[in-house]
Amino acid sequence: MYDCIIVGAGPAGGTAAYHLAKRGRSVLVLEKASLPRYKPCGGGVSPAIAKWFDFDFSPAISVKVNTIRYTWKMDDPVQAKLKTPEPMWMVRRDIFDHFLIQQAQKQGAELKDDTEVQGIEFQSDHWQVNTASGIFAGRYLIAADGAKGSMAKWLGFKERKRRLGGALEAEAPAQVENGHIAHFEFGMVKNGYIWNFPKADGYSIGIGTFRGGEGQDFKKILGEYATLFGVDLKTCKQYGHPLCLWDGNQKLHTQNAVLAGEAACVVDPMTAEGIRPSIFSGLKAAEAIDQAIAGDLDALEKYTEVISEQWGSDMAWAQRLAGVFYRIPGIGYRVGVKRPSATERMGQILCGEMRYGDVAGRALKRLTGIGG
Repeated sequence: MYDCIIVGAGPAGGTAAYHLAKRGRSVLVLEKASLPRYKPCGGGVSPAIAKWFDFDFSPAISVKVNTIRYTWKMDDPVQAKLKTPEPMWMVRRDIFDHFLIQQAQKQGAELKDDTEVQGIEFQSDHWQVNTASGIFAGRYLIAADGAKGSMAKWLGFKERKRRLGGALEAEAPAQVENGHIAHFEFGMVKNGYIWNFPKADGYSIGIGTFRGGEGQDFKKILGEYATLFGVDLKTCKQYGHPLCLWDGNQKLHTQNAVLAGEAACVVDPMTAEGIRPSIFSGLKAAEAIDQAIAGDLDALEKYTEVISEQWGSDMAWAQRLAGVFYRIPGIGYRVGVKRPSATERMGQILCGEMRYGDVAGRALKRLTGIGG
């Protein structure tokens, strides 16, 4: 009997496993893939996550980015230096996610990878988790199995509040000219943007839409953009996947279980940033379950409240901003992105030094000209 079984070994699951094991709780992580496993993801990580851990992430970082370059329809470029204390991290998710799980294992967490969960049942005071490799029992469960996982449905979360976005990504091996610049392209895709994030040995080029941008030829648009960097995407494998964007606060707890990470729909609706919010939810899920084991009957309910107060309240501003920006991206680019302070502000938001709520009022005024 484990204190907690965590389903999914992504950033949310790895974080929760680390913090629960560090508190002396017995933890089992079940992951359907074999680790390390490839995960399509731009791999931009805010260095702000370091404050939630007591180990050095250097081995898991591919490169650090200190400059952002924006374009509008592959033209009209703006380049700006990030003024944050630490540059943005670029990671490969197979390495990053596995590194996080290894830190949890060092604290005593157990991992069973290549183990897909086939169903769950609540038995009087614990969860029974059924897999092809056997049956496991845990007093508490954390569902951290991502956007496409089944756990939320099995736990009874039928209608989650989420806005489904979509992404198409490709990993392009390349001689990266300047590995310290992250590229963002607006204007070529409706209701979203294209990114090109450098890694030590190539580019991660992706396209994402966040507000009903279906019906566009993602492959064609992405292929055209990649020519800017001398990359032929026809020779690269491409991966499509859904994004579970935040779309309002909701209940994230049930009988002896909580949702974390993308299963909890915590992805930023403005930027599609998912790693930092997933890690934050994993941290808070671990704290809640630790308190529940210690006898706090309201701990899981408080987890829902903490996520809505500390994350959701700011995502409401991000959603309003996204609603206006992606409706009028040309104006958004001209009066927002091109402002010298824009990159500085976005850097501060991504690094947790500033919240959307601090800037959204002024930004909406500029975008609408009438006060948003």
